[in-house]
Amino acid sequence: MSLQSIKDAISQKKMLCPECKSPIQKYDKYAETVDSVWDGFGDSRIESRGSRVTLICGNGQCPWQERTEFWSQYIEE
Repeated sequence: MSLQSIKDAISQKKMLCPECKSPIQKYDKYAETVDSVWDGFGDSRIESRGSRVTLICGNGQCPWQERTEFWSQYIEE
């Protein structure tokens, strides 16, 4: 999954806060995690299999926010 998946889930109100059960409003500090870097003769690549993001509820007085690699668990279909 990617940054676009996170943006889509937030804009479609499918990502829910575990404390107040309202849709999460914001995210911050998105970063791809790097599994390995390979640099060979004339060929190089970076393998990435995940991402980390800070999710912020942003509803009323709910203070919940979390930095996580497991952001997909907050998406309700």
